[in-house]
Amino acid sequence: MRLPVTPEGSARSTFRGDIEGLRALAVVMVLVGHAGRDLVPGGFAGVDVFFVISGFLITGLLVAELERTGRISLPGFYARRAKRLLPAAAVVLVASLLLTWLLLPRTRWADTAWDVVASAAYGLNWRLAVQATDYWAADAAPSIVQHFWSLGVEEQFYLGWPLLLLGLAVLGGRRRLRRGALMAGFALVALPSFAWSVHASQTDPGPAYFVTTTRLWELALGGAVAIAGTRVHRLPRPLAAVIAWAGLATVAASALLVDPDRAFPGYQALLPTVGTAAVIAGAQAAGRFGPAGALGWRPIRAVGALSYSLYLWHWPLLIAAEARFGELSTQAALGVVALSAVPAGLTYRFVENPIRTSAALRWEPAAALRVGALCTGAAVAAGLLFQLTVWPPRQAPPTPVALPALTGPSATAAPAGPPGAAVLGNPPAGDPDGRAVDRVASIVPDPMSALKDGPEWLPDYCRPTQRDDEAVPCEYGDKDSPVTVVLAGDSHAEQWVPALRLIALAEGWRLLSYTMSACPYINIDVARRGVANPACTTWNRSVRAALTGAGKPSLLVVSSSSYLPPPEDVPAERARAAMVDGFRSTWREMTRAAVPVVVLHDTPYQKANIPECVSANPKKLTRCATSQDYALIGGRSAAQEEATEGQDDVHLVNLNDAICPADPCATVIGGVLIYRDSNHLTATYVGTLADRLRPRLTGLLK
Repeated sequence: MRLPVTPEGSARSTFRGDIEGLRALAVVMVLVGHAGRDLVPGGFAGVDVFFVISGFLITGLLVAELERTGRISLPGFYARRAKRLLPAAAVVLVASLLLTWLLLPRTRWADTAWDVVASAAYGLNWRLAVQATDYWAADAAPSIVQHFWSLGVEEQFYLGWPLLLLGLAVLGGRRRLRRGALMAGFALVALPSFAWSVHASQTDPGPAYFVTTTRLWELALGGAVAIAGTRVHRLPRPLAAVIAWAGLATVAASALLVDPDRAFPGYQALLPTVGTAAVIAGAQAAGRFGPAGALGWRPIRAVGALSYSLYLWHWPLLIAAEARFGELSTQAALGVVALSAVPAGLTYRFVENPIRTSAALRWEPAAALRVGALCTGAAVAAGLLFQLTVWPPRQAPPTPVALPALTGPSATAAPAGPPGAAVLGNPPAGDPDGRAVDRVASIVPDPMSALKDGPEWLPDYCRPTQRDDEAVPCEYGDKDSPVTVVLAGDSHAEQWVPALRLIALAEGWRLLSYTMSACPYINIDVARRGVANPACTTWNRSVRAALTGAGKPSLLVVSSSSYLPPPEDVPAERARAAMVDGFRSTWREMTRAAVPVVVLHDTPYQKANIPECVSANPKKLTRCATSQDYALIGGRSAAQEEATEGQDDVHLVNLNDAICPADPCATVIGGVLIYRDSNHLTATYVGTLADRLRPRLTGLLK
């Protein structure tokens, strides 16, 4: 029995329950995967199932229209897309802004507003791809509308695919040649896209996940099944049954076998996509021997009918619940996902279905397009209006060179004495002024602007660059000084620039900074997000050449976060030993040239994004505190610290007792916010550590 509303069908415009069942399987994979990664690690591959289904259905409709009329009505096609997708999407985007206003910390409001604008314009996938290359954005909390990236991919496909098919049909000439020409179009799109997907997923996995160019082949694959048309329907029934059941098993298995920690889409995406194509191709020809009966079971079809609204609603509710209650257990997350069926059902009943089946819009493409434009415009306007709630932007954060007074009108009970780490005694460990408390009189910098309280926002800051094979440093202090101190490493080294700059100015030193995000100073290859980072290798080679040549410094200061060498399947102990040996041999190059090396112990890690948590809990800051066991250890490798053992002229300096002096670690000390995210210190707090670092360095230069 059919559901009350017949969704868009196949090439013959007939309802296919097996495809509705595939939609149900895909959305369940996504929902359960988002709620419990341990349960279904590859659940996100359900999106790839949707891509193939969309490619099949859209291409089938277009090919049927071509064969029936010899042309494609582009206004009619885009009108169907508009009334099918845009009204429900606009409702969820506006609702997401409301949830953001009610539950998300203010630090995320501005980005959310722009995310909604990008989502309404179906370009969020490219915005996320750009952010994936931004070191500071990569570790940010996920957007409440992040799932709209996949809708962006589909809409961009819909813009060009009909035009390509129409052009190929014209080139194909006679009708009997037309499908061959269309299949050539599939190859023209799919093969380069798949090759690029494999390459980009290995070399730049962050952007590769989101961009349209790595996903086109998946939609085109569904299109190829539609173009094949009657040929797949004529498959022998036993063969079709084997193909369809094998495809369904492959799709289900992909939810468990696709590894979220390995490059995707690439080769891994073949599991869900080819499996889906096999089900679509074989299920009808297999008849009662295939999976069409099981997939077409009415309860499963009901989930499939709701799949679009379920997909739209589940993610905003998960993000909002996490913002309100903290990290959710798997059971709680599954409960939130289950509850998303309520707004999904209401949206389907009162928005999606009435507009899609409206008799008034069915024969009036212009009217349907106006409805779509109205929905898009409303969502864009809502995003822009929401942006006004965080406008004008806060003033630039203060710098450690000129900290603001903490005794002004807004700080009636501000602590007496110097700010930040300067309030701590010697030794700082256990100092009462370093304990976590619920309230403080004032916080510098403001959590809303804390992300910009880093060394790159200091006056006269420069970003170290790579010119051909030569690393070009930033220079501070007395450029004519006979004493040159060099800082080298990743962003965890760069965060010490404010303190080192103050020391260099006080001592009359020349300070050179060689830093590169996600790249430690080491003479072996290291991985970034699971893949080799050749840019880091080139940068290291250049920096080491500069420091061991004519530009030999008086002192080298290094620091870094934790890394592993590629490939990612190297046993943990072997990988750690390789890092230890790499650090030792790198530093030995300097100590053999009589250059002492200072290794700054990696700073503590926090469980939460501290500015976000503090802005959400201004009267209960202890909710943001992290235990010392986690902050000082937290499962991170101690390779850098271990490498200092038994090394002459290599000195480990650990200032963590002035960053986390008590258990649990405070978020604010001396009126100064300590972190700009979960693992990088604010420039303001680093500046207050200068007096503690200074004697450790000057003693080595006497």
